[in-house]
Amino acid sequence: MARHGITLSALLSSLLLAVAAQADEVQVAIAANFTTPMQQIAAEFEKDTGHKAVLSFGATGKFYAQISNGAPFEVFLSADDETPARLEKELLIAPQSRFTYAIGKLVLWSAKEGYVDAWGEVLKAGEFRHLSLANPKTAPYGAAAIETLKKLGVLERVEPRFVQGENIAQAHQFVATGNAELGFVALSQVYKEGKITSGSAWIVPANLYTPIRQDAVLLARGKNNRAATTLLDYLKSGKARAIIKAYGYELVKTN
Repeated sequence: MARHGITLSALLSSLLLAVAAQADEVQVAIAANFTTPMQQIAAEFEKDTGHKAVLSFGATGKFYAQISNGAPFEVFLSADDETPARLEKELLIAPQSRFTYAIGKLVLWSAKEGYVDAWGEVLKAGEFRHLSLANPKTAPYGAAAIETLKKLGVLERVEPRFVQGENIAQAHQFVATGNAELGFVALSQVYKEGKITSGSAWIVPANLYTPIRQDAVLLARGKNNRAATTLLDYLKSGKARAIIKAYGYELVKTN
């Protein structure tokens, strides 16, 4: 019995060592709007596969510059489809790895209950001192905000009141802390399981801005990393897609 027990223990130890040996890490650059969903997905990914995703969040444009300059990222989850397409043309991604993992939605949000009406008329009324948005040069949600204001015909009137964040996370922070009465943020930052989680909001109609198709790619540096390819496959799984949908993103149909 003792000899059998030792054998079983040794077997379990060798199995655990084998699993540990097969587990890898993947360095992931993620657009700031996708912070909370990706944190959840990464936790499930590690539980289900043993691989660890090391996450970095920021503005899409800044990540493009970093990747172009050799930053050690292996997977990139962009806030648009133009930046990954650009990286593809520059041969900085693995061929045929690009796909849309989510379609984002823009929302005008205030931390104050009842401040933003259901039609966005608060923008035309103009009774606010500060309007927060992400830098439109580096953040696709910021560009969508500018596009919306132009179509509403209020850009010139409200532009002097802009409080500009480096990325959408900072734009949200300005509103959450009261430094701006309202701001354009990603719906995923203020939405969970079918409802706005705090404050008041106007979900901007999709016809006011170009669709925010968010693409994921396997960067050239990660093409031989099993954790990187496994993560991209995992993003297409039912579990990951359910998390993405819970934060208000639209999903692209899969085959």
